[in-house]
Amino acid sequence: MNTESDGRSGGAAVASPGGGTGVSGADASSGRVPGSRAPAFVRKSRALRLSWQAGVFLAGLTVVAAGVVMLPLPGPGWLVIFGGMAVWATEFVWAQLVLRWTRRKVAEAARKALDPRARRRNLILFTAGLVIVAVLLAIYVGRFGLVMPWKIHE
Repeated sequence: MNTESDGRSGGAAVASPGGGTGVSGADASSGRVPGSRAPAFVRKSRALRLSWQAGVFLAGLTVVAAGVVMLPLPGPGWLVIFGGMAVWATEFVWAQLVLRWTRRKVAEAARKALDPRARRRNLILFTAGLVIVAVLLAIYVGRFGLVMPWKIHE
């Protein structure tokens, strides 16, 4: 019996029928119970559920693979990979847990990046790096001259 069928509203953590996820309890950030987001008619039939899971897995795998390809190539690689994880998270608890962990880490990193002391330190380090690169570039140009790539063989 779940909260929809007996008239209760929210609150109770019920594992999805036939999900076999082994995880109970609501997600603290969204109030959702971890597990499948498949329609009820899909969850009723084992064959439909397995087909649904295979389809979700393949769709997520396609998106993640596209993201991995975009890492060295132009494109939002990490964003696409996290999108594929979100596709997987609609069906698989392990992906929901990974996505939840990733969201926590990103929020923590954003909070740290906005700390005034960290921003000042990062600005100082960036400026020092920029000065070092400028000095090395000046030494190189002073020693070898500025030769454009299309004039190397002349």
